[in-house]
Amino acid sequence: MKTKHPLTRVCAAACFIACFCACRNGQNKNEERDTTVTITSSFNNLFLDSSQLENFLLANPSGENYEKQLMDFYRQRNYEYAWFDSSGLGEQANNFMNLLNTTINDLDDSSLYNPKLYELYAKLKNAADAKPHLGDVLQTELSLTTQFFAYSAKVYKGSDIDATQLGWFIPRKKVDLTALLDSVILFKDKEPDEFVALNSQYNKLKGFLPEYFDIQKNNHWDTIAKPPKPLHLGDKSVIIPVVKEKLFVYGDLSINDSSDIFDSSLFYAAKSFQKRMGLGIDGAVGNGMISELNVPVSKRIEQLYINLERIRWMPPEPGSDYIFVNIPEFKMYVYENGKLNFTMNVIVGKVATGTIIFTGNLKFIVFSPYWNVPPSIVQKEIIPGMERDSNYISKHNMEITSTSGGIPVVRQKPGDDNSLGHIKFLFPNSYDIYFHDTPNHDLFSASSRSFSHGCIRLSEPKRLAQFLLRDDSSWNEKRMDTSMHSSKEIWVTLNKTIPVFIGYFTAWVDSDGKLNFRKDIYGHDTKLAEKLFVK
Repeated sequence: MKTKHPLTRVCAAACFIACFCACRNGQNKNEERDTTVTITSSFNNLFLDSSQLENFLLANPSGENYEKQLMDFYRQRNYEYAWFDSSGLGEQANNFMNLLNTTINDLDDSSLYNPKLYELYAKLKNAADAKPHLGDVLQTELSLTTQFFAYSAKVYKGSDIDATQLGWFIPRKKVDLTALLDSVILFKDKEPDEFVALNSQYNKLKGFLPEYFDIQKNNHWDTIAKPPKPLHLGDKSVIIPVVKEKLFVYGDLSINDSSDIFDSSLFYAAKSFQKRMGLGIDGAVGNGMISELNVPVSKRIEQLYINLERIRWMPPEPGSDYIFVNIPEFKMYVYENGKLNFTMNVIVGKVATGTIIFTGNLKFIVFSPYWNVPPSIVQKEIIPGMERDSNYISKHNMEITSTSGGIPVVRQKPGDDNSLGHIKFLFPNSYDIYFHDTPNHDLFSASSRSFSHGCIRLSEPKRLAQFLLRDDSSWNEKRMDTSMHSSKEIWVTLNKTIPVFIGYFTAWVDSDGKLNFRKDIYGHDTKLAEKLFVK
């Protein structure tokens, strides 16, 4: 429970009844209005008039963004006050102002600061037993409601940005702001968070912002020079003290001894940092690690803001089975009944053929698939190959099935060298993206894995197939292996589709509570930053 402020006394009930009674001529008959809420039946006896709400909107342009919500909210409660009662400011008003202060401080977000509201609130709080001006009470009431909608839209829905222009095609989470405020007013002792289905990553990631603000304030590091060769256990170097200091401040090194010797503590701290940054985990201090240590704290804070914004767009995690792929992490997460079952490394699209951010429903497994070569690859790779070598098609286990517009239609037959490997997983979509096996498993050992034409290659496709068919006793391992090495495609339709989310997060908190960062491989962070931050 937040600290309660003493209630401010306001004018007598009779004055409010006279001034704010909701009697309006020419009321639209189609408007939904709870006429059972009256002065005698309501929680308080304070009402405003619809014309006062209209005048407020005219005088406060910022409220126009939430005009519908304001109208709906007050109409549904028959224009009864929400934040006041006959004794003054209600408990929920003080709670919300405390929450607003905390959020502004935690996020360091001045866009949520409304100086006029703070002035009105302070004026009423300081009025003590004095009789406040009726206009101040009305302005405070409507300003609190407007600010609540602004706060909730920003924190729970995200900025007013067309995410599709930024390559984001996962439908954005919907939040009914009017219903949310109704719940907050009704249940005075509950936070708004308790009525909004938040993705669990939001509060985890937000919790690191104050820590990074402190790091930025208290540390002013110079760029660390890159060593001629990687440093290992037992080595000495002038850069080791500052490497230790940074790893200590970031939480990877438990004790900072400030010596220039590469000791075992630094070795394990380096491995911790490398894991959090998605680098090769060898415990050596090389150029890749130094580059990540040299990223300015201000840039890391920017990454936190950017990914908090994306998380606001995301729905809460399903409590059922689902699959999540994080493109910059090159990793798939497979969940069973809402709990993580296993992960695997994946390969995503190259920069020029980037994997799309979207969601779908996995419906089919195809064993021993044909690969229907996309026309763009036929033109760019197959036709030039055929011109160089007349046996190109047969050497690559391919066949021409027809022609279209003078271009051969080519497919690769099932086999060990098939580009899709031995299994593919389809979640029908307009982007022609799916999961599949690959004959080139050596690529999964690379720390950066953006090599494909857009589809997602799996390091353990058989494991995913076993998971998806685990409840079907007819699919034993022998049958699965036989199906994976057939000369013809074998299609399996799942009894129940599985939601698939292909996301793009360059900062998140892992299951161990560690903050992770990754490179912005497709430049999506840069584009979103241009929308979020005023340079």
